Amino acid sequence: MQMDVAKREKLVKRLENHLRKTARQLVKFDTEEETLQFLIDSFRSQLRCDFVGIMIKKGSVIHPKVWSGGFISITQSFPLPVDSCSPNLLERSLTFEELDEHANCAFFRLLEQNQVTTWFTVPLKEDLNQLGFCAIGFKDSVPLLTEVNQLFDEFGKDVAVAMTLAQRKEAQKKKMVGLEWLNESFTLHTSIERIVEKIVDRAGKGTQATIACIYLYDEAENCFQFQPPSFGKMNKSKKIEIERNYALKDHFQFLETAGGHQLTVPLVVDLKTIGVLHVEEKREGSFTEDDLETLELLSNHVATILENARLYQNEKNHKQRLHDLLEYQQALVKETVERDHFEGITQTLSQLFRKSVLLFDRLMRPMAHEILERDGLDLETLAVQAQAESKQRASRNVPFSFIYEEHIPMTAWPINGGGHLLGYLIIQFTHEEIDDFYQLSIDLALNIYAIQFNKQKLVLDAREQVKDSFLNKLLVEKIEDQKSIIQYANLFHWDLFHSHRVSVLSINLAQKESNKVNLLEQQAMKSLLWENIKTRLSIYDEDILLSSKGDEYILIVPASKERGKPKVYWAKVYQNIQSWVEQEGIRARLLLGIGGKTETIHDYFSCYQQAVQVHNVVSHRFRDIGFALFDELGSYTLLHHLKNTPATSLFIDKHLQPLLQYSQGRSTDLFYTLRVYLNQNGSIKETSDELYIHRSSLLYRLEKIETLLDVDLNDSEHRFNLMMAFKLYDLFYTK
Repeated sequence: MQMDVAKREKLVKRLENHLRKTARQLVKFDTEEETLQFLIDSFRSQLRCDFVGIMIKKGSVIHPKVWSGGFISITQSFPLPVDSCSPNLLERSLTFEELDEHANCAFFRLLEQNQVTTWFTVPLKEDLNQLGFCAIGFKDSVPLLTEVNQLFDEFGKDVAVAMTLAQRKEAQKKKMVGLEWLNESFTLHTSIERIVEKIVDRAGKGTQATIACIYLYDEAENCFQFQPPSFGKMNKSKKIEIERNYALKDHFQFLETAGGHQLTVPLVVDLKTIGVLHVEEKREGSFTEDDLETLELLSNHVATILENARLYQNEKNHKQRLHDLLEYQQALVKETVERDHFEGITQTLSQLFRKSVLLFDRLMRPMAHEILERDGLDLETLAVQAQAESKQRASRNVPFSFIYEEHIPMTAWPINGGGHLLGYLIIQFTHEEIDDFYQLSIDLALNIYAIQFNKQKLVLDAREQVKDSFLNKLLVEKIEDQKSIIQYANLFHWDLFHSHRVSVLSINLAQKESNKVNLLEQQAMKSLLWENIKTRLSIYDEDILLSSKGDEYILIVPASKERGKPKVYWAKVYQNIQSWVEQEGIRARLLLGIGGKTETIHDYFSCYQQAVQVHNVVSHRFRDIGFALFDELGSYTLLHHLKNTPATSLFIDKHLQPLLQYSQGRSTDLFYTLRVYLNQNGSIKETSDELYIHRSSLLYRLEKIETLLDVDLNDSEHRFNLMMAFKLYDLFYTK
């Protein structure tokens, strides 16, 4: 008896080890068929039974899944209704010894009818999921170990888990086959639209969704953009703004959440979300966990494909844009070679950007434009607004943006060349639209414009040199080649034989400006101011002839422009020039001497000399006014006819030189004191008031002057000579 117990225990132990080993092997198989085949082969070899059958529950019926051994006729009676079988078949292990208790079970009757003597069943059950049962039968009577029932129940659970796992592996493998097909269908040159089309088709059909689509994240716009095409007709917004809320769940309610009418999974590459795969409106019911698994599997596989396609497309677009840029550069260079104007460059630039493009000079004068009809820009209005905007900027060398007519964004770039502002390029752009390619294109355009500006400047400089040469030949005492001068005048469309007035302008930097820079920089500042004056004067009146002669700047104006009111005309000209200089931010004093009117070609030199002498008088006497006309200088007009001869110089030196020498290096200016005294008709009170000195100090100075000059200031003849000397000094000596 004792021996029988030991033998049973050994047998139970052996069976337990076998079941454990079998259970571990079952989870290694990839298909349900392989799993169940291994199970029945294991049972038959270990138990030496006559048959092993695996019955599966599908809906309301039971049918054999796998059968091995004899009694094959049993399988012909399936399927069996679940209701006709004992419910315990799917719950726990049963044996032939319990036949009487389950006499109404169709499966048990079937075994009895086929004369299966000994049998037992094992339920295949995972939690509440009843998959079926396993039946093991013997033709002959075989004693069963009742104490192993619990072992078989647990084993049945392991088998159910292995079956479920195998089913999932099979389903996943089927999906992977489809994904492999996706992989095989796409090449490096497949467009992103074609890839998306296949993905959304697979997602829509795989989840039974009515709509499937993909959103890709746009870093520049900080939003999710719909990437066409979609599966089904899409109703959702094609652009989903992120702003500062980066929680995907707030933008896609059913993110990785089954059970709703929508389902969304992220597309992730290297822990970075590049977009989402989104489905809506399942044909029947709500989206399930299986649907979520399908989308996740699909997203994991295609995210990298999509990202690679996008990167390849971006690289391809980048190369194409660089190619376009090269062609565009060649077109711009061709324009500068073949033409002297800016219209072709501006038109080419507008075609490249598909935007309105406008070119202005540094004074915001329109020079060329290509305005698209859709923009509806008014050139004059835009020029006024752009000029106002540029004046508000601290630096003119920095791009700036403004809104035209309160709704059209414009951006202006300064065009610089040789350290100078040449003009402005204005394009209907916002700063947000300008990517690296656009910025490169704009930089290239600015360089091309600068070249064209400099090219025009070379032509203008050559023209200016011709003009200067022409004026140097005209403004001489004796004209040697009158025919050549007339030809030059015709070149500039200038009628020498009409009456003109000649004037001389000087630009004198304020002391504070001069102290900041060296002589070369001072000259450069003067040149900059003169260039600005020339440009603005040519806009103000294109009939004014402008040139330079040494440090003098010459303006020759048709006398008809004065309309009988020369002082009014020239006061306006002087005020404008002064205003233009102030706008440049450089402090300078302007002095303008205006000569008489010409009647013949030989009068230009004398009128020029008059202008020079008037300029000297303004420098000495009318610095606060800044300009004067020769015709209104009284006695100066008579003295003008005295040539600057040695006698004139001797007269000036005799009456004024001692004062100039004494005043040099001293704080007391006797030269200026005497001038004021004479201008005040010898009034001690008015002279001391203007000089801001005490009466006694003035009397001391006058006594010193009489001593130095050996004159009597109360003598009218002496005072007349002194006043004459001052007027001659004003005419012939430059301050």
